[in-house]
Amino acid sequence: MKKKILCVLLSVLMVMTLMAGCGKKSDTNEADSTAVTEGAKATTAPAATTAPTDASTSEGVTITYAVWDTNQAKLIQQIADAFEAETGIHVEIQVNGWGDYWTALEAAATGGSLPDTFWMHSNNIYYYAANNQLLDLTSYIDSSADIDLANYPQGLDQIYNLNGKQYGIPKDYDTIGLWYNKTMFDAAGVAYPDDTWTWDDLKAAAKKLTKSDGSQYGILAPLHNQEGYYNFVYQNGGTIVTDDKKSGYDDPKTIEAMEYYFSFVREGLSPAITADSERAEAFQNGLVAMAFFGSWNLSGFAANDYISKNCDVAVLAKSNDGGQASIFNGLGNCIAVNTKHPEESWKWVEYLSNEAGQKKQAELGIAISAFNGTADTWTKAYSQFNVKAYIDMVSYAQIRPYTNQTSVWEDKAYELITDVYSNGGDVGAACKNVASMMNDAIAQEQQ
Repeated sequence: MKKKILCVLLSVLMVMTLMAGCGKKSDTNEADSTAVTEGAKATTAPAATTAPTDASTSEGVTITYAVWDTNQAKLIQQIADAFEAETGIHVEIQVNGWGDYWTALEAAATGGSLPDTFWMHSNNIYYYAANNQLLDLTSYIDSSADIDLANYPQGLDQIYNLNGKQYGIPKDYDTIGLWYNKTMFDAAGVAYPDDTWTWDDLKAAAKKLTKSDGSQYGILAPLHNQEGYYNFVYQNGGTIVTDDKKSGYDDPKTIEAMEYYFSFVREGLSPAITADSERAEAFQNGLVAMAFFGSWNLSGFAANDYISKNCDVAVLAKSNDGGQASIFNGLGNCIAVNTKHPEESWKWVEYLSNEAGQKKQAELGIAISAFNGTADTWTKAYSQFNVKAYIDMVSYAQIRPYTNQTSVWEDKAYELITDVYSNGGDVGAACKNVASMMNDAIAQEQQ
């Protein structure tokens, strides 16, 4: 125990420097960005929400805002500048890559030094809310003229609600699309993917687009859940978490989908990629003709010359039985329970969350804004791509599976299936091992 406490204290000292403004790594995980490049510039600023209760008190106050996406941070900075001009409150944006972000946040929580405001994910909300690390926003929302949770997609607001208390406001939402290289498709004489494609069409195209010398693969089917096999599981009628909070990895439909997904690597149609940084590189370096990426990647993809010139995006293929699904998730904006500036922090979160702030985020192309009716505005920021495909999938999207401690069993699931994914073996047996582990982990959550 003493050794554990010492390690935590050392971690706190190390992450203080990280949280002070470290740039994001080039890798991508969950809602992280893939291509680290300059984004578009703002032309207008969002309207102010509510004025500070005491402008003289708020004037000159600095609050921190922690995020994990460099591309989004560059665009959000423009909103933060407008917010400061209108309220006198300075927002210091702190950036860490996905993995470092959660390491730093946990250490900061342990040391009582969380950022004033920060992004939250469905994987981690229970940990922070149940351990009294997040400010209860219920009364703030009730007294706000600008915030009504009915204005956000059903289900997203509930991700950030625990025991009737609201700990976060939806920031955005995302789905997963099928990206493809038009130049490679044209050279191979293959028609571009569309909403009629099935798994058979996807496999047939991957075969035609794969070169025998290893210089080009037809598709990238990485070892990734949200931007990979989760989508296929739900398209096939399987599940990851059942309604009664058990593992769905041992469901025959889930195993069937996993076997199909892994077949791309086994048949030499996809490289075996497990590292996030390699996924982005494989697509933007022309190694693969197709790949799966979330809508949060748009700002980076739009700024990448190769992708902008050669690539586009379509809806995901449906199963051969007609099943459609795309994993649907959304981040939330939260406030630390022990912030020294609760009113100023709320004004920032409120500013980001109201209709004007959400429209501005959509105009800048930061992400698909969560506020109902702003999604089409986001598509206009990326007219060079068919990004409407991301919106079209919302009608059949599947909320990203989660439990109270999702990251615990998700990380272990990767460990249990990596060898089978990369080197072959019994996919069904590996999935059943994951199910056993996962059920034990979920049972521990209830204790």
